[in-house]
Amino acid sequence: MSNIKTIFTCSNCDAQFPKWSGRCLECGSWGTLTEEIQDKKEVAKQDTLSKIGSADLIDLKKVDTMNLKRLTTNITEIDRVLGGGLVPGSLTLLSGEPGIGKSTLVAQIANALSKDSLVIYASGEESAAQVKGRLERLNCSLDNLRFIGETNIEKIISSVLKAKPDLVIIDSIQTVYSSLIPSEAGSINQIRAGAVKFLEVAKEHNISVILIGHITKDGQVAGPKALEHIVDTVLYLEAETNNNYCLLRASKNRFGSTNELGILEMTSLGFKEVLNPSLVFIDAAHVELAGSVIGCVVEGTRPFLVDIQSLVSKTVFGYPQRKTSGFDLNRLQVLSAVLSKRTKINLTSQDIILNIVGGLRLNDPALDLAVCAAIISSNLNKNFDRHTIVLGEVGLGGEIRAVSKIEQRLAEAEKLGFTQAIIPNVEVKAKKIKIVKLKNLAELAEFIK
Repeated sequence: MSNIKTIFTCSNCDAQFPKWSGRCLECGSWGTLTEEIQDKKEVAKQDTLSKIGSADLIDLKKVDTMNLKRLTTNITEIDRVLGGGLVPGSLTLLSGEPGIGKSTLVAQIANALSKDSLVIYASGEESAAQVKGRLERLNCSLDNLRFIGETNIEKIISSVLKAKPDLVIIDSIQTVYSSLIPSEAGSINQIRAGAVKFLEVAKEHNISVILIGHITKDGQVAGPKALEHIVDTVLYLEAETNNNYCLLRASKNRFGSTNELGILEMTSLGFKEVLNPSLVFIDAAHVELAGSVIGCVVEGTRPFLVDIQSLVSKTVFGYPQRKTSGFDLNRLQVLSAVLSKRTKINLTSQDIILNIVGGLRLNDPALDLAVCAAIISSNLNKNFDRHTIVLGEVGLGGEIRAVSKIEQRLAEAEKLGFTQAIIPNVEVKAKKIKIVKLKNLAELAEFIK
């Protein structure tokens, strides 16, 4: 069916008629009707816009900014990752693998905030007795903590609006459902609709909401990827398989930095914050070893030291292998090529295996020089001083470039008793530590020899 139609309009009064006549039936004028062509879709669009009306234009100069005080958990590692605490009216997504401790973490957050604020814990996975048992095991206070054992989103929101708490915890977003969406809980439409409804509650009533989300086999948040665009903050809780330490990262944070890293230790009483991670990822009592070099990375505002180990051995096959754990493989291939080209060290027939001790995954360019030092030390079978820290970025010409926050890195090394630092040829201030400045990789190879 065609969307184009013919109408007749009076040139005197603008009245419209579907058929032509000699006289306008509205104003009575003779010979004033003219033929016009009109698009039905355009007419329908204009009618719809006129019925809906227009949005209000807001002058931002007249808007009062809300200086809302953050809800601090008094757990330094969590507050650091959040950017100083939970922002009132924010929607936070906490995700992680099953059994990693997401429920334990939010229980500790609820306990910290319930001392001065009202907290509601809604769970579709556990009963009230199970949640109470966990809270008592963690020595949590139950005074200002309320529980909702419901999976219907409308019922949960109704109870939240009546109580008007400061924090709402939903455990988990995959178990709740909206009665307005004709699909089962955990489906894509339900997860998206649930996140949008909790976002409206958070923004309209300045209530902080934490959603717990599960991780799929490929490491993504279960449900649509759009869920991460709806929320304000996305936190990932990662476990280290070799120890009891967990890493808390923020992949998205509208109210803070995404570069911060929180390190937590799982104990019988829940998570315990690790205030000095340098002591965790390096072994001060470790003897000197060929291929083991201490470097320093900066995650957000915090520098901490890491142990880099390299193993260089003659290749058995025709093509040398490059293996890494916690370090970018492409970066290792670049550094090995630069070492072979700019120094007298031949790595074309050597396998290189690199490991970041502690299971960390790092991409700080300041580790380049430490990686090269570890490779040279292992290739020459020369022990490297455990009281020496190596900092610097390596260019394709073999030159050693400056790195950011070098004075903070040196201060961290001084605090842990390091006596010597190998750095680029830049001006720095150091109190106790001895500074060795190098310009290129050839000088580094001579230093290790």
